[in-house]
Amino acid sequence: MSSTPTPPPTVRPEPGARPARATAVGGVLAVLAVGLIALNLRPGATSLGPVMEDVVGAYGQGAIASGLLTALPCIAFGIFGFLAVPISRRLGLTGTVVASFVLVAIGLLLRPAADSFGMFLVLSLLVLVGPALGNVVVPAWIKQHGSAHTVGLMTLYSVMLAVGGSAGAALAVPLAGGAADGWRGSLQLWALAAAVPVVIWAFVLTRTGHDFPPAPAEGDLPGSLLRSPTAIALTVMFGVQSANAYTQFGMLPQVLTSSGISPTRAGFLIAVISGWGFVGGLVMPTVIARFRHLPWLVAGFGVLTTIGYLGLWLAPAASPMLWACVLGIGGFAFPTAIALLPARTRSAQVTARLGGLAQPLGYVFAALGPIAAGTMLDLTGSFPAVLVFLAITGIVLAIAGYRAALPRYVDDEITA
Repeated sequence: MSSTPTPPPTVRPEPGARPARATAVGGVLAVLAVGLIALNLRPGATSLGPVMEDVVGAYGQGAIASGLLTALPCIAFGIFGFLAVPISRRLGLTGTVVASFVLVAIGLLLRPAADSFGMFLVLSLLVLVGPALGNVVVPAWIKQHGSAHTVGLMTLYSVMLAVGGSAGAALAVPLAGGAADGWRGSLQLWALAAAVPVVIWAFVLTRTGHDFPPAPAEGDLPGSLLRSPTAIALTVMFGVQSANAYTQFGMLPQVLTSSGISPTRAGFLIAVISGWGFVGGLVMPTVIARFRHLPWLVAGFGVLTTIGYLGLWLAPAASPMLWACVLGIGGFAFPTAIALLPARTRSAQVTARLGGLAQPLGYVFAALGPIAAGTMLDLTGSFPAVLVFLAITGIVLAIAGYRAALPRYVDDEITA
């Protein structure tokens, strides 16, 4: 899962809409709003993985259900990512955040009390509405209201995304305690955390009003992005890495506990993998700009991903922390893919088009990974088979990453 922000959208304001007031939000309020919303964008997804076995067992389900729940964030991010701009045209950026997180708080509160797996699944989707819209809307909000503090707010956003994702995984089992249905209270506690940004952002809304972004610049380059090998490679890279990230969040805790690791430690190891995303988000934009042999470096992230999975298969008890760190560094592929969107395009219009292709399609593609892993586990009952499957995806990631990092420009490829 990524802690790197999505490039902000450009949306055309509705006729008669009040223009945005970039100076309406003070610095302290902006820091509080961005920090709290970023902190709550990931725990709804990452807190489920460490208690997944208890959840699906309570509803009489198996590995396929685990795969479906693990894939759900990817599906939601892909679908609602497409809807973020139309919704923000109607509600404004701030209004979209407020409305979506009201749904998140309701979903988090009601989900653990669901009396059937189908209802649990529906409420899990509701929980993901806010994060899916927030991935797109919050960076745009920062760009519009950040003023001189934009860079600092974006850094805060990246940091708190990683903190929230790690906290969700690390605290899931300790919050559950030892009770058989302790997972219900563990998941429900995040509803209280999600209610806090609703209050803060509702106050921000009184300052900003309906803050519609300015209209995009006119004009664009002709040509289909599907004619660009670089665009296709970036989409594959984005999708494969996202599939790995969400499979790690949802199913890797079960793999770790099957090898004798305690559930609490398994949750902590998933938090370590997620925490490395903070480092990657900070360093990779600079590395991309300065490193001379970038294709080999990016391919190396795929190789590390393969090594991490093979290590968990062949020597799971030797050094679980080592394999978690290897997988975490392999996860640098995600912030690298995000940073390559502007680095491999010449114009802002093509950058926006590339982001609109690579990320939503990548998330939809990524959903296939957890579903395939869950189906494989259900059919074979073998966690090693799942690890081998994931190791193979690391090879695909290495090939796509090498091609995406070559010094080619999408603009040139689609107009050739």
